[in-house]
Amino acid sequence: MINPILQAKGQIAQIVDRAAAAAIAAGDLPDCPAGEYGIEIPADHSHGDFACNFAMAGARTYKMAPRKIADAIVAHAALEGTGFSRIEVAGPGFLNFFLDQSWFTGAVEAVLEEGARYGTTDLGQGKKVMVEFVSANPTGPMHLGNARGGALGDCLASVLRWAGYDVTREFYINDAGNQIEKFGKSLSARYMQIVLGDDAVVFPEDGYQGADIRVLAQQYIDEHGTGLEKESEELRSQALIDYALPKNIQKLKDDLAKYRIHYDVWFHESQLHEDGSVGRIIELLRSRGLTYEKDGAVWYKATAFGDEKDEVLVRANGNPTYFAADIAYHYNKFAVRGFDWVINVWGADHHGHVARLKGAMDAVGLDGSKLDVVLMQLVRLMRGGEVARMSKRTGKAITLADLLDEIPVDAARFFFNQREPNTHCEFDLELAVSESSQNPVYYVQYAHARICSILKSLAAEEISPRACTREELDLLQTEQERELVRFMATLPDVVNASVKALDSSKITKYCVELATLFHKFYNACHVKGEAEGLLQARLNLCLAVRQVLRNVLEMLGISAPESM
Repeated sequence: MINPILQAKGQIAQIVDRAAAAAIAAGDLPDCPAGEYGIEIPADHSHGDFACNFAMAGARTYKMAPRKIADAIVAHAALEGTGFSRIEVAGPGFLNFFLDQSWFTGAVEAVLEEGARYGTTDLGQGKKVMVEFVSANPTGPMHLGNARGGALGDCLASVLRWAGYDVTREFYINDAGNQIEKFGKSLSARYMQIVLGDDAVVFPEDGYQGADIRVLAQQYIDEHGTGLEKESEELRSQALIDYALPKNIQKLKDDLAKYRIHYDVWFHESQLHEDGSVGRIIELLRSRGLTYEKDGAVWYKATAFGDEKDEVLVRANGNPTYFAADIAYHYNKFAVRGFDWVINVWGADHHGHVARLKGAMDAVGLDGSKLDVVLMQLVRLMRGGEVARMSKRTGKAITLADLLDEIPVDAARFFFNQREPNTHCEFDLELAVSESSQNPVYYVQYAHARICSILKSLAAEEISPRACTREELDLLQTEQERELVRFMATLPDVVNASVKALDSSKITKYCVELATLFHKFYNACHVKGEAEGLLQARLNLCLAVRQVLRNVLEMLGISAPESM
């Protein structure tokens, strides 16, 4: 795993530390340890490729002006054999480091050497992490929030894998509890309306109103005929649940597969009830003195762990609540399956549940800080500058299936990953299908296709890329070439930053910027027609950019077309 930026920062630390020791030996600095200092990449590279605040950090310890400390470091710094050509002191005492050509050459070589692995890091050290996302209610189709959550969760899981984590993608199927009971009553009512007439049966006020419920009831009749109308409400509802729920779950799987999302685990909530996990978690809380009875229900002392109010675990009718099952589910993630880190992707309307669940993990003897929740805001679909509200197919809210009928999967996945999860997402349907530089996914994919086109054009003239010598790669000295190389070198750091912030939008922003820098290079620097050495150096640079684009698009689950 090669990280040119990390290597450069390590070299700077060595240069500064050795220069400080030499300055102390020469009597130019007092013999005492300096404070901790930082090394950053400035926004304006004319001020240096890296900036170090050693002088400011050491001013109090050395009891000297930062500028004087910085001058001492520069006077004793040895740059021979490093990737730096010079150091300058700026402002109150910043140490600005300028890379020499050997670093740029080495960065291109690193990308070509690492190939499909370039960008991977060892941040995760193989720790087991689960990303649970979408987990849509199986009583109906997936909505736009699920579409955004799917793209965010899947990309985040991919980035975690690139950062060296052992990643499991999981979908939690809520196939137990009140929503399934409501699902059964809704199916039963539609079934009875089909058999006896709409006016003969009153549909439940809180029932699921979607057209899909009637479709499922009709499909049952088409396959099995009538007869359930003679059974009790309970038996009829259960028979319809047993028929319809597997169909809905399979539809979830099919739609998500079309969206290029494939889970490692589909975990059924019903399993937690059937194997006694929910009962055991309630007993565990009781044994810790964290429950009490009130109004016939069993309550959990959530206020003991920072929540505003206590929560019901078992209702007065003896049925466990969803919260009880949620505690059991997360206990299973940590204590039973041994995940070191658990990440859930939820809608922002669940924000009040985050601290409650983290506190519950502490309550059962686990570490709630190892549970992180990514809260995502709502999606607003736009068409022609106006909000697109209704599905053309059903007249109801637009579903994931509707969206993928209208726009390419590449565009959906890219657009949903363009913004930080905690910001509202405006999705422009017309932009998503446009073939223009205004469409960011098209813009990025076109950069990849353009490189493939360069290679094909040269191949027609029997010119093929070959491995370059370091002397040939040293010819890549224009500002456009250096900017491109410098930016490619940041990918491992971007991967790590994306993981630390749990923000996959850093990846889409990275590839848009990389495409922009490549297009600038393409417009400023000729490949065809140059002398052999420079031609091959630029071809190698093109190959490196193509590789990085492929790697990043793979993280996003987006195709890298060779022609457009």
